[in-house]
Amino acid sequence: MTDDPVALRSPALCRFFGGIMARRMRRDFHAVRLARPGWPVLPPDRAVIVYLNHPSWWDPALLIVMGTTRFRDRPGYGPIDAAMLRRYRFMARIGLFGIEPGRAGAVAFLRNVEHILADPRSMLWITAEGTFTDPRRRPVSLRPGIAHLVRRVPSALLVPLALEYPFWDESTPEALARFGEPMAAGAFAGEPVTNIAHVLERRLEAAMDALALDAQSRDPARFLTLIDGSAGVGGVYDLWRRARAWAGGRSFSPAHGAGSRDGQEVRRP
Repeated sequence: MTDDPVALRSPALCRFFGGIMARRMRRDFHAVRLARPGWPVLPPDRAVIVYLNHPSWWDPALLIVMGTTRFRDRPGYGPIDAAMLRRYRFMARIGLFGIEPGRAGAVAFLRNVEHILADPRSMLWITAEGTFTDPRRRPVSLRPGIAHLVRRVPSALLVPLALEYPFWDESTPEALARFGEPMAAGAFAGEPVTNIAHVLERRLEAAMDALALDAQSRDPARFLTLIDGSAGVGGVYDLWRRARAWAGGRSFSPAHGAGSRDGQEVRRP
């Protein structure tokens, strides 16, 4: 079987899997939200590298939902541990490619990325912290491979992306995202790798700090809602609230947050 990530990727399977992940997030989150001003403006003739923090197991699910909805015209790819890919081979069909440990693995990673980004429509998503990391941890520290990559693909556009998954007023969490300002990789020409890494880390940290303030506000108006998910506690508690609403001639809303009168039911007209 070929190891070429471009040849292995199936657009149809990507769309199918993106739909599955969207349904899963609708079930398990109160909402999926993107902080305003919203989506970055990306020129159609530039390959894009989105690099992000890595707070949760849910990160790849959110990325494939974004990639197959807002960026459906851009073939999306992402690196994954090679051992994991060997265990779940179908992931190669949705744009994931393996990274082996050590120097040889790093060389193969750079070669694969250069091949992927040769297509100006392509989009690479990288959880650049490498391991699960709390979104409040400072300073932000990225794996060195991302800075080396920037030097190899000067035609690409770099976009930081901050993620976190706080609980607000419901029994299910919010999935929150914020894009930072795009940067041209070519602007780093001639810069040492350490300088590039520092700039990338500070740009991502700025996006994460801004998202933290958005999250602490608990204000949905500061976000675009991408997916409306589940609300309420369920079980006996919501059954009791439903019965109260029926007895008082009110319509029942399971939500506890803004717009639900602190969890009280709204009277029917």
